[in-house]
Parts: sequence; C-alpha cells; structure tokens
Amino acid sequence: MNPTQQLLNDEQMQRFIRDGYITVQADFPDGFHQALYERIDEVFAREKNPGNNILPRLPQIQQVFDHPAVRGALTSILGPDYLMNPHRHCHLNPPGSPGQRWHKDNYVFDEIIRHPRPRWVLAFYYPQDVTEEMGPTGVIPGRHYHHYISDAVAEQTTETALPLCGAAGTVAIVHYDSWHRATANRSDKKRYMLKFLFERMAEPQAAAWQHHMSDWPTVTDAPLEAAHADVWQWLAGRKASTFTNGAHGQDPQQEAAPALPERRTQWLAALTDEDETVRLNAAYALGTLDESVVPALIDALVEEATHLADRIDERLPGNPRGSNPATCAAAHALTTLGQPAVAPLVDLLHHAHWCVRTLAADTLGNIGLPVAVAVPALAALLADDHPRVRRHAAETLGRMSTVAVAAVPALTTCVRDEDVHVRHNAVLALAKIGQPAAAAIPALTATLADEDRYVRHFAAVALRRIGTPAAQAALLDALFTARWCPITTPETMY
Repeated sequence: MNPTQQLLNDEQMQRFIRDGYITVQADFPDGFHQALYERIDEVFAREKNPGNNILPRLPQIQQVFDHPAVRGALTSILGPDYLMNPHRHCHLNPPGSPGQRWHKDNYVFDEIIRHPRPRWVLAFYYPQDVTEEMGPTGVIPGRHYHHYISDAVAEQTTETALPLCGAAGTVAIVHYDSWHRATANRSDKKRYMLKFLFERMAEPQAAAWQHHMSDWPTVTDAPLEAAHADVWQWLAGRKASTFTNGAHGQDPQQEAAPALPERRTQWLAALTDEDETVRLNAAYALGTLDESVVPALIDALVEEATHLADRIDERLPGNPRGSNPATCAAAHALTTLGQPAVAPLVDLLHHAHWCVRTLAADTLGNIGLPVAVAVPALAALLADDHPRVRRHAAETLGRMSTVAVAAVPALTTCVRDEDVHVRHNAVLALAKIGQPAAAAIPALTATLADEDRYVRHFAAVALRRIGTPAAQAALLDALFTARWCPITTPETMY
C-alpha cells in the first residue's frame, strides 16, 4: 500500500457504488484553502474564468488532488494508474444565483456510451466553507444509473436531492453519470467550486481499495442491488456477480427448474419496460443465467440498437449535447454474462447497421480483457465507414491494453482520422497500450499539433506512457513551446 494514500475501505466503496458519490477532506494547515480562494478570486477579477488553464494558472491546486485522502479515494475507484483529464472548470456561484437544472455532464465532447461501471469520476473541490445557503452542488443519490428523472426543473423534481456542503477542503468524488446541479445561492457570499475530471487507464484486475469483504452486502429491498453487485465485482477484478434480486424480487439460481423458463421470458420482455429500474433489474437477472439466453439477448441488442440510432443525438438533461446516450438493457445482460457473449458479439461487428456494430464494440469493451479473440475484428473495424463505429472500436482496443498490441498499426492510422472523436480515442488507446505501441511515436509526435486540444493532450500522454528516449524527446520538444509560465498575464507579460 502506498503510504501517501488513504485508500477507501469496503463500507466507503459500497456507499460510492450505491449513492454515486463520496466526500473526503484535504486537511491542509490553516490558511491553505483561504489563500487559494483569494488567488482564485483575484484571477477571476483580473482575467475572468481561465477555463482549462486554471491549473497552470494556480499550480497550488495540484496539491489538493495529491492529498493522501483525495489520491486514495481516486485510486480506490479508478485504480492506481488513473489520469487527470485536461478538461477542468472553476464554477463561480454568485450571490442571488437561481441555480441550475438537474443534468448529467457530457464526456468532454466525446461520444462515450454511459454505463454503470465507473471509468470516469468528477471531483468537486471547495476552497471555502460551503453551507446550504451558499448554493452548494446538489446531487440526486442513487440515480446515477438512470438516464431519466421525474423532471429536470428542481422545483418539480420528485427524487430526493442532497446538497454537498462542507468545510474548506471538501472534495466530493462523484460518479460521472450522477445527476447534479448548482443550487441557488441565497447568501451574500461567492461560492467557488473547482471541477476536475479523472479517468481509468486500465481495467481492474484486483481491488484497489482496502478490500476485505468478498461478497456484495445485499440489501434485499434496495431497487438496484444486482447492478451494484456487478459494479462491486468488476471493481474487484472478479467475474461478474451471480447475485440478482431478480427483475421481480427473486434470485433465479434459487428457483425451481420448471419456473425458470417462464421467468426468463418475463425478464426478456421487461428489457423494453417503460420503467428504467425494471429494465436494469431484468438485464442483470438475465446476466446470471447460462449461455442459452445469449441468442435472445443478441436479438434484443439488435432491436434496441436500431431504435437507439434514431434517438442517439437527442438532447435531454441526461444527454445534454446529444453525444452520450445510455447503453441498452440487453448490453448490460451480455456484459454481465461475459465470456459466453463474446463470439456472438464479434459476429455482430459485421452487422449491416452501424449502430449494431457500435453497440457490439462497446459491449465487448465493457466485458473487457476476455475479448482478446476480438482484436482482429476490432482492428478491421477501425476502417469502418461510420465514425461512431471507429470510435468505439478504438476505445475497446484501449481497454484491452497490451493484449491489443496487434492493433497498433490500425490505431496509428486512426491518429490521422478526419473525425475528432476517432483521433481522440485512437491516441488514448495507444496511451493505454503503452511501450508496445512505440511504432506509433512518429504519428503521435505529429499529433501534438492536432487542431483539437484534447487530442494533443492525449498524444502527449501516449508519448509519456510509451516512455522510450525517442518518445520523451518528442514530448519535451513540444512542452518547451507550450504555454508554461503560470504567472504571465496581461499585467505581467515578461
């Protein structure tokens, strides 16, 4: 265990999985947070919001995210190899602000399909004490797996909301798909909150927290225990859970054999139920069955994909820019089944419909490392006519890490793709593969001048993780011409 990290324990991880957030305290000596608050306030007054440059403008912020409690929480959830995303934002909630609508964040102009397994988190840091009157960030606990809530207008929302209040130094680690908003600031004080993004760089092979409890502690009357158990097992690096509360409250493994076919029929029908909770529970119930259910789930995935294609760009509070839809229920079931679903999903990579190919690639990526057999087909998919297909094929190959080394030439070609999302995921996949992707160094070096800031950043990350002398030289040459001075402003230009 790294002594500079305060890893979460089982109970804290369970709270994060169920509620979608957990808070920790960056307890620096007196005056640290106040000084940082004053520096932020000064930058806003003189320069307005510096956007992504808030960290180079105020490098002291890095100390917050290096604090043992914060680093330990991030490591526990995302693994020891996690990455700080280059997108970050300092939110000012001024006195008299009416607050926001409930929403989910987009994945930084990316086209990730939302899934319960947490590969990204938000980190909300308060540099000052925040009370409920000051307009703290609000969350809706336990709804992070849901793409819909009763109403995005706070006054009409029926779900139970929680304001994230706390002393200066409070950092809330939040599931990226959590419903959240800035609440109304009814005080006479400014409220600053620094939002940083962190993402997983390797699929879990073992629990990264202080893990002693093997099985998920079932709460029988909780509505989504099967989904929670699946996330718990995945984070611990184990096969998907065999637990389910059943779509209708029972464990199918304990049912009498004659009843099982009827229950399976009910669960398959429930995959298209209007109620999201019913759909999710049905999916995870089906995921505990044997491989005989796979053909029916493949048919359901194809049908859901064709419907999803018509609404994938629909702008809703759970999909604000029309880029991050929730995955379909059949995909949850196939993901939980794991290995028995791999070969049929590989077959779907050749389907005529682009959205079927996309969901097949995405589901293989959620299954993770057992899909090594799919590498040739996924590499071929990087030349697909549809950019969403190419983008998700690249992401899946990245999740396979060094197992996907044979796809490095195809990923290197995609570094120059006309679609920014494909380029983004190609360079990130090469970063996850690491040193075995050294053949991509020339292409990655050229990509350091890409027109998209995030593609440039992840090309730099890839070179850093490849780590050869040639990669390091290319990276250093680029960094010495980048914006490097945190104190150069219009008032002090030299």
